[in-house]
Amino acid sequence: MQGNNQQQAYDRGITIFSPDGRLYQVEYAREAVERGSASVGVRTPDGVVLAADRQTRSSLIEEESIEKIHSIDTHVGVATAGHVADARQLVDFARQQAQVEQLRYEEPIGVETLTKRVTDHIQQYTQTGGARPFGVSLIVGGVENGRPRLFEADPSGTPYEWKAIAVGRGQQDIQGHLEEEYDEDSDLAGGIDLALEALAVEADDLDAGSVHVSTVDVESEQFETLSTEQISDHLAELDIGGESDE
Repeated sequence: MQGNNQQQAYDRGITIFSPDGRLYQVEYAREAVERGSASVGVRTPDGVVLAADRQTRSSLIEEESIEKIHSIDTHVGVATAGHVADARQLVDFARQQAQVEQLRYEEPIGVETLTKRVTDHIQQYTQTGGARPFGVSLIVGGVENGRPRLFEADPSGTPYEWKAIAVGRGQQDIQGHLEEEYDEDSDLAGGIDLALEALAVEADDLDAGSVHVSTVDVESEQFETLSTEQISDHLAELDIGGESDE
């Protein structure tokens, strides 16, 4: 019984390490991410691609109301997986940081700088009593000084830079596909195709209405969202999924 009580203390206390150096609440937050629909980021020499599966749990939900990819500034966006409300809080924080940088220095915030500020904020919630970690992972992609950058921010508050990354449900299988098919010399259209193929690994019924794709290309350094028609054309070329109902 005493052993069980000790286990519960490590289990419930966010500020308490277990004897083997684990923070259980952070691990539970990662499990929350694994239960969220998948998001993918791909970096190419021409820019970055963010793609997300936004399939609904009910036919009565308006698909447009499901936000998985967010514009943070004109040159950077974020894709999320996990608790939607937690993601919304972090997106708002990231937007505030981008605005502060613009007002203070009159220049856009760097993608790496933005990611580290967000992860510093996340990390505070892993060592604060009376709080819990954010149950969400972010993929931060954008262009910085003419160079495409792609980062992951996980519930522990650790930033990782990637060439291609998947978070959310089916992460291991999707990441495996990315590792096998990633081409460092691919153009932006190739990056979009790879991201859609990766999402299709987990979502068999992927269609243009259930996926969200955005890009930031090096030439314009502008965050842009693909239309349903553009996504449908890519899916048709790849022979993936069915037709959109829209």
